[in-house]
Amino acid sequence: MVSLPGRPATSLLRLLFLGLSTLASSSRAQLELHVPAGLAKLKAVEGAEVVLPVWYTLRGQSPAQPGPWELLTVMWFLEQGQDLNQVLAYISGATSSKSGVSLVYSMPSQKSLRLQGLREKDSGSYRCSVNVQDHEGKNRSHGSKTLELSVLVPPAPPSCRLLGVPRVGTNVTLSCQSPRSKPAAQYQWERAPPSAQVFFAPVLDAIRGSLSLTNLSSPMSGVYICKAHNEVGSAQCNVTLEVSTGPGPAVVAGAVVGTLVGLGMLAGLVLLYHRRSKALEEPANDIKEDATAPRTLPWPKGSDTISKNGTLSSVTSARALRHPQGPPRPGALTPTLSLSSQVLPSPRLPRTDGAQPQPISPSPGGVSSSTLSRMGAVPVMVPAQSQAGSLV
Repeated sequence: MVSLPGRPATSLLRLLFLGLSTLASSSRAQLELHVPAGLAKLKAVEGAEVVLPVWYTLRGQSPAQPGPWELLTVMWFLEQGQDLNQVLAYISGATSSKSGVSLVYSMPSQKSLRLQGLREKDSGSYRCSVNVQDHEGKNRSHGSKTLELSVLVPPAPPSCRLLGVPRVGTNVTLSCQSPRSKPAAQYQWERAPPSAQVFFAPVLDAIRGSLSLTNLSSPMSGVYICKAHNEVGSAQCNVTLEVSTGPGPAVVAGAVVGTLVGLGMLAGLVLLYHRRSKALEEPANDIKEDATAPRTLPWPKGSDTISKNGTLSSVTSARALRHPQGPPRPGALTPTLSLSSQVLPSPRLPRTDGAQPQPISPSPGGVSSSTLSRMGAVPVMVPAQSQAGSLV
C-alpha cells in the first residue's frame, strides 16, 4: 500500500487529484460514478464490517461493455477534517491497502470498498477516485464520489452508585453513567420484581442517568436496575437500596461525642466555681499571725465614761483600784468599777431601825456592792470584744 503520512502527503494527494481532473477535462469521454440511493450516508457498528458501494460508467456505454477504454487507477481516501489519508490504491493491476480494507469485487468490475473490523476512528468521509483512458492513451476521463460513514459504539457497561444515606424520611439519588457510547446513551431506571416499577420524569433524568427518591420508607427497599441504551446496543447495572429506620452510625457517634463534651464542660464549671468559693472563704476565716490589735481609743482625762456607738461603758481608773484613804469629799468624782459584760442589779437593802445594811454578795476585786452603791457606782453593760480586739 502506498501511504504518504503527514501534511506533505496530504498536499501531494490533493495535487495528484487535481492533476487527474485536469487531464480528464480534455477527454471527449464522460466518466460517471454512482452510489445507490439512500446509501450516501452509512452507519455501522464498531467491530462489524461495512461495504461502501460505488461503481462507474461512461456516458453512452454500459459498464458491461467497456469498449476501447481501460481502467488506469482506482484510489480511496479517508478525509477527516483537514487530514486526507489513502486507504486503498489500485494502480495498473496492483492493489495496496490498509489492514481491514479491501475491494468487494475484482477489477475492473464495481469499485465497491469493504471495511472490516471497524473502529470509531474509522468514521469520516470516504472519497473514491477513478481514472480511465483509451487503449491508445490519447483520451482520459476522471470521476469521484464521496460517502459518509459513521461508526457507532454501543454503551459500555455503566456504573451504578447510591448518593445519600438511606434512612426513613430522607432523600437519596441513584446515579448511572456509561463511560463510552456513540451516540450518547439514554438511561432508564426500574425496580426489580417482586415490587416491579418503572420510573419516568420528573424523578428520572434520562440524559444524566439519575433517579431521585424522596421521603424514603421501608417498603421502598429493593434492587434498582439502570439500563443504558442507544440505537445500536444496551448495557445495565444495578444497586441495592436498604432503607434503615434508626439513626445512622454517624448520628449516634455525634450524639455521644456531644454528650461527653457537654458533661466535661459542666464538670469544669463546677470545679471552677468550687475553687472560687474556697478562695473567697479562706481570707475571711484566717487570722493572720502578724495581725496587730486595733488601736485603743484615747479616753478623756476629765471623765471616767465614754459613749461608743450609743452604748455606755464605764472604765475603772487607777484611783478606783486603790483603797480610799479617807471619806470622800463632797463634790469629788467617784470612780466606777467595770463589771465585765454582766449587769449587776442595784441591791435592795432592807430598812431597819438603827441597823446597818448587809452586803448581799461580794463583788469582784474585794469591793462589795453596797460599798459601790454608796460610792455612787452605776451598773452598766460592757460590750463584748472579739479575738481581733474589736467591739461586738
